[in-house]
Amino acid sequence: MSLDIEFAQLTDSGRHREHNEDYFGHFKPRSAAEARTHGWAFALSDGVGGQDLGEVASQAAVEDFVSGFAAAAPSEPLPALLVRLVREANQRVYEIGKNASPGGTSMATTLVACALRFDRAVVAHVGDSRCYLLRHGRTVQLTRDHTVPAEQVRLGLMSAREARAASTRHLLTRSLGTDLFVNVESSEHTLLPGDVLILCCDGLHNSVDEPELAAIAGNGGSLQAAAERLVAVANERDGSDNISVQLIRIRGVERVGMYRGRPYKLR
Repeated sequence: MSLDIEFAQLTDSGRHREHNEDYFGHFKPRSAAEARTHGWAFALSDGVGGQDLGEVASQAAVEDFVSGFAAAAPSEPLPALLVRLVREANQRVYEIGKNASPGGTSMATTLVACALRFDRAVVAHVGDSRCYLLRHGRTVQLTRDHTVPAEQVRLGLMSAREARAASTRHLLTRSLGTDLFVNVESSEHTLLPGDVLILCCDGLHNSVDEPELAAIAGNGGSLQAAAERLVAVANERDGSDNISVQLIRIRGVERVGMYRGRPYKLR
C-alpha cells in the first residue's frame, strides 16, 4: 500500500485586515508511482506585515517551492531537497524585491513546508509559521519560531509565558527575501496512520492553543469542517491578522527502511 492521505486548507483575511497576505499551495502526485518517486508537498507563507508587497512575497515563495518540488529529480532525498527549495524560494523573493522598482523594495515572508513520502515527513521552515504533528490526541510543535522572544527563551533569558506577552513577539529573526542567503531549519519524522499534520500562520497559532488544535482537528471528522472551525475560533478570539491553515491526515503509509539513501520495503 502506498502513502494515502487526505487534506483540507483554508485562508481568511481576518476581521480587521482589508487584504490577505497569506498564501498556500501543494503538490499532489498524479500516480502511485509518482507518490513513491516524489511524494506529496505542502507549503504555507505569511507575508511580513509592515513590509511592501507582502502578498507578492508569500505567493512567490510558495509557487517557487511547489514548482521546484514538481521538477525535482525522482527519489531525490527529501531532507536535502526541502532545504534547497526553501533557499531557492528565498532567492526568488529577494530578486523580486530588488527588481520591483528602480531602487528596489523591502519585501519578506515566512515559509513552512512539509513533504511526505512512504512513511516519512520532512519539515523545513523560516519564520514563525508552524507545523504541528497531532497523534493520539496530543499535539507536538515540529518547528521552532524564528522570533526575538523565542530566541531569548532558547537562551534562557525569558520564560515561555513572558515570550507570549512580549511586545516583540512578532519580530522575526529570519524571513525569506530579507537577504540573499537564509538559514533554513528542517527535521524528519516517521508517520503513522491516523496522524494529522497542521501547517498554520501566526494568525491561527497565536489564538488557538495546542489542546484546542487537538480537540478540533483530531476528532476523526471532516478536515474541511475542522479547518473552518479553527479559522472561526481564531477570528472570535482576535481576528486582527490573516488566518491560514492546512490539515493533512495520514490514512495509510508504506513502511520502508533506508539503505545508503535508498528505500526498501519492510515486510
